Formats: sequence, C-alpha cells, structure tokens
Amino acid sequence: MAVMNVNPTRMELTNLKRKLTTARRGHKLLKDKRDELMRRFLDLVRENKELRRQVESGIKEANKHMAVARSVMSDSALNVALMMPTQEMSLEIEEKNVMSVMLPVFDTKFKTADENDIYSYGFAFTSTDLDAAVKSLSDIMPLMLRLAEVEKSCQLMSAEIEKTRRRVNALEHVMIPRYEETIKYITMKLDENERSATTRLMKVKSMMLEDARQKALAHDREVASARA
Repeated sequence: MAVMNVNPTRMELTNLKRKLTTARRGHKLLKDKRDELMRRFLDLVRENKELRRQVESGIKEANKHMAVARSVMSDSALNVALMMPTQEMSLEIEEKNVMSVMLPVFDTKFKTADENDIYSYGFAFTSTDLDAAVKSLSDIMPLMLRLAEVEKSCQLMSAEIEKTRRRVNALEHVMIPRYEETIKYITMKLDENERSATTRLMKVKSMMLEDARQKALAHDREVASARA
C-alpha cells in the first residue's frame, strides 16, 4: 500500500491518527448500514415474489373470465358495458426515509366506498363472467399498486446497497490501510530522527567532556611547572 505524501511531523502524525479513528468509526457505521439494508432488501424481495405470484394469478383469472365473456357477448355490447365507469381511483405518492433511502409510499383513494360501484353496467344484459373478470381486476388492483411500490423500493435499495458496499470496500481496503502505513512510516521516521538527535547530543557531550579534560590537564601542567 502506497504511503501518503505528507511531512513526517508530530502534528501530521496526530492528524492522521484522528483521521484513522474517524475512518474506522465510519467503516463500522457503513457496515452496519449495509447489513441492515440487506436485511430489509431481502424482506422486500420475498414480499415482491409473493405479490407477483398473486398478481399474475389474479390477472390470469381475470383474463380467463374475460375470454369467456367475449365469447358470449358481442364486442359492441362489451364496449358499451365498459364505456362509462362509475368508480374512480386517485393515487397519491409520498416518500419515507429508510436508512437514508427515500422509498415511495402509495396512498390510494376511491371516489365512493361502495364495492358495487366497480360495475359500470346493469346485470340484465351482461355475462356473469364479465362480472367475475371485473371483480378479479378490482381485487388485484391494490396488490398491483403494492407490487409497483415494492419493486421500486427494491431498485432504490439495491442501488444504495451497492453504493454503501463500494464505500465500505474503499475504507477497508484503501483508506484505512493507507492511513496505517503512513502512520507507521511517520512513527519510524520520527524514531529515527530522535535516535539521530540523541547520537549527536551524546557526541557533542563527549567532545565537551574531552575538551574539559584537556583543559584540566593543561591547567595541571601549568600549575606543576609554576611550582617547579
């Protein structure tokens, strides 16, 4: 791992140690976030699978009844029966924050609360299979909306998981090792400088002691010669 291009000073060492602590804390938080996102994502995937099975089954059932209705009713009669729907549905989309991911929330509202308003025609001249087809489509409509909500949530959560995974890997395999190597390099450099300074001080001290000893010997010789 390459060492960062920094000056090997104690101030830089302190800054790097602080950054390393922050990086490790951020790495742990991101890992926890990734794991929680994965747990919720898997829950949504399981729900999505079950919803899709129910929706496909309901659509298949509605298509079966509609095919029978088309076989016993003329196209014009079928078109007239479905021309003027009496029930209306409005959809409001909001958002909720889940682990910093904004997931959609669908809120459906109907024009009336009467369940029979899904039939926009009289029962005298229509087939019972048309009634069954309309009822099947009405029953699976909330499931279809929930399926759309869950699938979009899965897409958004999957993108956030991938982004979080890249950040975790960048911290774990790039930033943290680089900080550690740089701290190790600066520590070794400072220790080396300290040893060099200690060696120089010892050498200066030795030279000063030798100079003092030489001066003392010279002084002793002068005293001895004066006495002689």
